[in-house]
Amino acid sequence: MAHWERGAQVRKLEEVDSHQQRVVSERQAAAAAGVARGTLRHWRQRRAGCELAPEVVAFFDSATGLELLHRLVMAAHLVMTLLGCGGVRLVCRFLELSGLSAVVAASYGAQQQVAMALEAAVVAFGQAERARLGAAMPARTIGLCEDETFHPEVCLVGIEPVSNFIVLERYAEGRGSAQWTAALSAALEGLPVKVHQVTSDQAKGLCHHVTQALGAQQGPDLFHVQHEISRATAAALAARLRRAEQALTEAEQALAEQQARQAAYERGPRRPGRPPDFARRLHQRRSDLAGAQGHLEKVQAHQAEAKAVRRELSAAYHPYDLASGEIQAPEQVAGRLARCWQRLEALAETAALPERCRQRLRKAQRVGQSLVATVCFYFATVTAKVEALSLPQALETALYAHLIPALYLERVAERSTDRGQRQALREQVSALLAPLQASAGPLAGLSPEDRRLLEQVATDCAQLFQRSSSCVEGRNGQLSLHHHSRHRLSDRKLAALTTVHNYLIQRPDGTTAAERFFGQRPARLFEAVLSQVRLPGRPARKRPPPKKPPHLRLVET
Repeated sequence: MAHWERGAQVRKLEEVDSHQQRVVSERQAAAAAGVARGTLRHWRQRRAGCELAPEVVAFFDSATGLELLHRLVMAAHLVMTLLGCGGVRLVCRFLELSGLSAVVAASYGAQQQVAMALEAAVVAFGQAERARLGAAMPARTIGLCEDETFHPEVCLVGIEPVSNFIVLERYAEGRGSAQWTAALSAALEGLPVKVHQVTSDQAKGLCHHVTQALGAQQGPDLFHVQHEISRATAAALAARLRRAEQALTEAEQALAEQQARQAAYERGPRRPGRPPDFARRLHQRRSDLAGAQGHLEKVQAHQAEAKAVRRELSAAYHPYDLASGEIQAPEQVAGRLARCWQRLEALAETAALPERCRQRLRKAQRVGQSLVATVCFYFATVTAKVEALSLPQALETALYAHLIPALYLERVAERSTDRGQRQALREQVSALLAPLQASAGPLAGLSPEDRRLLEQVATDCAQLFQRSSSCVEGRNGQLSLHHHSRHRLSDRKLAALTTVHNYLIQRPDGTTAAERFFGQRPARLFEAVLSQVRLPGRPARKRPPPKKPPHLRLVET
């Protein structure tokens, strides 16, 4: 008997039902549809034996129902195994609990074949869209955030931070400069982009790859600087805080015990001899308590100072002052950073931090020159972009002093987790934009096209400054969740995860990372793979497991 594809079965059943509605016998209807009568009866018997309600079975045996079933199964695989961190067995369990296992094979083997086909289709989609969108992409310079993770093999990850597009995500034999350069060259092949800045930690291989092989600006990650300061101060001061709290508790208990002894002595009968000098003892206990309280306050002040310095370091490392919106020249940034290092040195001295902690502080301080160099690079790049427009002096001033700072502060406000800071930054943005929105302002005589051009250039300038590689750190964490239940992510699985990140996940504005990176809307990933991956067949007939004989049975002799 010939094998009928499931979609063809559904179409033939609908055709037979249509013939029989015109008072045609089953034999005639089967002949008219080109189906053997025995095959038709087998299909109908299988439908009658389904566990679901007849109406539900009839729906899934229609073209519309089969299409919906296909979408449900593919969506379950895409969401659970690629968007989420689950496996094929979760999809099988979903099909069983939803009752869909009655109309589609839900065994691990059947669904594993679907998962493999889906991953291959997703990877093929990503390759095709990258080639198509890259061919029409205008030439541009980009910044990258780079870091590596371990599975335990080295996985090199590079993300364009503005669009959050993963440019590079692949396994390599190492994390040296040669491996980074080779991997990035392969990842950028065919794309009209040039990397002019990379934000990363201070690993030697990465720094050599950026400065020597790429000839780009190497921007340090502010988080790693703050992390070194935390490692230098947090643990040591926390241990001292615990000891100070314990000493305070012991001093309070000692005072309470001495007061209780005095009260017990005064209540009891007078004893012979000189009475104890409770006044001197209580004075000593109160003095010990005051000393313990003072020491605790001093340790708490040291902790507060360390936190304040980390906050000031973050506030200082901006090209524009967050409070006023004014330009922070590299010299101003260097001065604010120098004061932070001085406060840390004073803290280490007054808190008597051990030498290992001071070494970490010195390590963080050595990155200070790179922080200032990144600010210099930012202003040089902004100046080149603005001067390329050949604007009148008034418009250049408006961009430098108002529009670019306003867009930068708006970007900072969007990322701030403090409600008060967000409100203050948005008020500052409104104050900076007010002169530009006035009817007699410097932009009053410009056409709408020129206004859009200036705003686009100003947006690009505001997005140039990258302080952190947090996008890569977050991606590494996501990959670790996928890797948790496996010995290694296969190359196909890793490429599929990259494609899903770039072409499926959307921001609240509805754009994907690929659309923001290429400047064009890509094809819809789910619809594309839906047409490439077939729905698995119907479930096999369930056979009851053989009964297991009891071990303790009598054997007749």
